Amino acid sequence: MNQILVTEKLYVTPELKKKKKLYKFEFIISLFLVCVLTSFYIYAEYDRNKSEETSQEILADLNQLLSSTEEDTTIAKDDILMVVLNDDGKNTTIIKDITEPDIAKINKQAEIRTTQNGYQYRIIASINIPKINVNYSILHGVTGTTEEIDDLLKHSPCRYWGTEPNEVGNFCIVGHNYRNQRFFSKVPTLVVGDTVEITDLSKRTITYAVYDKYTVNPKDTSCTTQKTGGKKEITLITCTDDGSQRVVVKCREVK
Repeated sequence: MNQILVTEKLYVTPELKKKKKLYKFEFIISLFLVCVLTSFYIYAEYDRNKSEETSQEILADLNQLLSSTEEDTTIAKDDILMVVLNDDGKNTTIIKDITEPDIAKINKQAEIRTTQNGYQYRIIASINIPKINVNYSILHGVTGTTEEIDDLLKHSPCRYWGTEPNEVGNFCIVGHNYRNQRFFSKVPTLVVGDTVEITDLSKRTITYAVYDKYTVNPKDTSCTTQKTGGKKEITLITCTDDGSQRVVVKCREVK
């Protein structure tokens, strides 16, 4: 009996000791990585919340600007002709009422602001999507560089390409998908028939209805075409949840 009553230490071999040390090391590393990832997540969430606060401050400034701006009551006597390019490549002549405000001129006169990183921009419009509770200003960078857009997108959706807001053509707007309730995160849930409202600096609000939605490769920019057949359109662009593709939502003016 005494021969089989040995202590536990007799069974702890050098190899087992190495394995225990390895397990402890792996556990510490895993714990460290969890802490690092958690810290990154907390910082990212804080940064997103800060971006949301900034975007709402910008929107408040825009609303104050619009409320203090007098409407232009000038009445023009004549109409002008405008030639637009259809999808089939043929020209179409339409009549445009020149009593409509000169949005390009108004936007150029808008105040130039500067982000903390030194990038300059103007507020040129606001976007409201009632179904998904989206209400933001639309920013336009002064230089149009990729770095500038990347910085501005942290603050609010931005003009990516195309005409001025609420003008004939395709006004393209890009926004971040944070996979939550902020910015353009819920834009991929829009369906045909949903409405989007764009208010420009002349206080003109136009309602657009979704008529198409699809996903494209990030390098595919065909959705920015200006061949709208003389119609007013907007294109909303954001990322898929995994960031590998781009969701494109096409909208046309509701008359």
